[in-house]
Amino acid sequence: MITKLGSVGVGVGGPGKNIIAPRLVAPAPPPPAAPARLSARAPASSSASVGPWSPSTRSRSSSKPSRANVAAAAAATDLDVVPIADDDGTVLHPLSLVASSTSSTQKRRRLQVQTVPDLALNTSAIRCLDWDRDRFDIEFGLSDGTTYNSYLIFGDDATALVETSHEKFRDDYLARVAELLALRGRDRVDYVLLDHMEPDHTGLTADVLDAYPGATVVATKVGLAYLTNLMHRPFEQLAVKAGDSLDLGGGHRLTFVPAPNLHWPDTMFSFDEASGIMFTCDAFGAHYCTERAFDDDLGALSPHYRFYFDCLMLPNARSVTTAVRKVSEVPYSVIGTGHGPILKHNVPELVERYRRWSEAAGKAGTTVAVLYPADYGFADRLAQSLARGITKVGGVATEMVDVCSADPTELAAAVGKASGVVLLAPPTSSAEEEGRPLDAASEAAKASLATLFSAVDRGARVVVAESYGGRDEPVDTLVAQLVDAGMQLPPAPPLRVRAEPTEQTYQAYEEAGTDLAQSLTQKAAIARVKAAMSPEVAKALARVSGGLYIVTAAHSASDGGAEAAKGAMVASWVAQASFEPRLGLTVAVAKDRAIESLMQVGDRFVLNCLGEGREQRLMRHFLQRFPPGADRFEGVDWVPAPSGSGVPVLVGGGDVAAFVECEVVSRLETPDHFVTYAQVVDGGVADPDAKTAVHRRKVANYY
Repeated sequence: MITKLGSVGVGVGGPGKNIIAPRLVAPAPPPPAAPARLSARAPASSSASVGPWSPSTRSRSSSKPSRANVAAAAAATDLDVVPIADDDGTVLHPLSLVASSTSSTQKRRRLQVQTVPDLALNTSAIRCLDWDRDRFDIEFGLSDGTTYNSYLIFGDDATALVETSHEKFRDDYLARVAELLALRGRDRVDYVLLDHMEPDHTGLTADVLDAYPGATVVATKVGLAYLTNLMHRPFEQLAVKAGDSLDLGGGHRLTFVPAPNLHWPDTMFSFDEASGIMFTCDAFGAHYCTERAFDDDLGALSPHYRFYFDCLMLPNARSVTTAVRKVSEVPYSVIGTGHGPILKHNVPELVERYRRWSEAAGKAGTTVAVLYPADYGFADRLAQSLARGITKVGGVATEMVDVCSADPTELAAAVGKASGVVLLAPPTSSAEEEGRPLDAASEAAKASLATLFSAVDRGARVVVAESYGGRDEPVDTLVAQLVDAGMQLPPAPPLRVRAEPTEQTYQAYEEAGTDLAQSLTQKAAIARVKAAMSPEVAKALARVSGGLYIVTAAHSASDGGAEAAKGAMVASWVAQASFEPRLGLTVAVAKDRAIESLMQVGDRFVLNCLGEGREQRLMRHFLQRFPPGADRFEGVDWVPAPSGSGVPVLVGGGDVAAFVECEVVSRLETPDHFVTYAQVVDGGVADPDAKTAVHRRKVANYY
């Protein structure tokens, strides 16, 4: 069978068949709705010296696949690349460069679509590759972009589309869906399966329904309620629950497993008996953009897989454990992920990691209930940031509860056993004041607050935060009601959001979560440290000395300075670790340090070496306890790193003898620290005669 992909004839065989070799062709005129084409040539970089530094600037090598680089080069010369076929049957379609502007800068984004026509029996995959996305919902930094995966299942009687990708891929995505349908001699989609309603999984649902009228949306009852509020239009829908099935014909019977709070309340898994694929939405995914459609490079995937788990799944560890247990008897052989590579070669190992990580977190002795109104304002993202901060503290787990849909018994159980509670403001309603019935969400939120006040432990610590949804219940009113109920509040004021959340906002919420968790575990943590070793061993280990440094880091500093998240810490557990291929060093970073989130694989940081006899001023400044969201650099002179990364380099006063800029390559996890291995990319000396200050301790139980 011959069909057209782009402007090239493509011969399609079975799985593993070659399709056609790549070649360059002159571009066709772009369609009216296509994004603007931009040159792929990078601007010339500046290597001017900054302050006292005269560093040697080194270029950062690209880690993107060679074919993506070929595509970028073709774009720079006004050529398009026709689809590239791999030996495994995947097809990499032409790369687009689109303009993405902010108030202070304009970026070029590389977007690409990859199809896997024969993923499994009568099943195809569409992977939308977002090579340059460096943030996900702002709060999570991405070092290697992400993908948005969706799938087509061709039953004998009906065709189902699983998820509908991100709206930024509209034209290319819809074209690929139509082409894959045509390959099977079809022209319609009968069912659209939505495993949850987050926009990166459902962004093109309305467009798909316009293209294929009469298609029925399949989701959980909660998910369909969300979608109805989002679309504001009628559509055919089918609500499914545990044990339900949908028969597409030819053995393709889909069964559904609800997996709430992974990481939205409406999440479900879908299993196709004929292909053996389990479609898992966000679970088991990774924000990792690669043209390798599958998990055949486990070493490259692993750090992204773990970071994704820590950011999105760890706050819901108990729900992860429950979901893994629910599917333990399901005979799946492939996991159709929502992001990153499709899991095919290492499924047992990667599922076992989820089980192990979630069970370890579930054994935490302290629990914080995070109560938030899902699908309202920015509550879900802000709650996730708070939960991320809480779970950075060892021995503390979170339980996420949607106050607009939770069963009162479930809510009472969650808050009743919690040592701490986080409450994001639910929506208010003017209906009650006007004598009208409350809408369902407001009614549920009102009932949840009543349950909270009656069920919570009076000694629990509580943090109240705004959701920035436009009609938040006033946080001062909530605080007053909680105080009247006899609850104990931390000294920090409620978290407020004055404008649409930025990276700084999410950083402040994460830090507030960490502060709450630390306040709950401080006494136990001190006792554990004292008991970790005998006094003599503690004195002996203290003789292992290190230098004194200020580690500084930043995210998105090159885009818009004031809104960039920045962090700093005093460090002494630093050591050189390698000569080749580049000079490398290690820095031990406590898991509950705020800066830890800014030192992921691919991030850059600066090691500022404090001069001997000059270290006290900066040490006193950076050792103070900062409130959530505080600017740690206020009153400190610094300049952006000369390399252009934007990471702060401390200057002025002669306190810093030298700086070394590094890029994180890998991280070794210990029970309470990450040993971060990084390679040196830049550096400079301010005072050739200065020596680095040395940190000497009497006992090793403390820093």
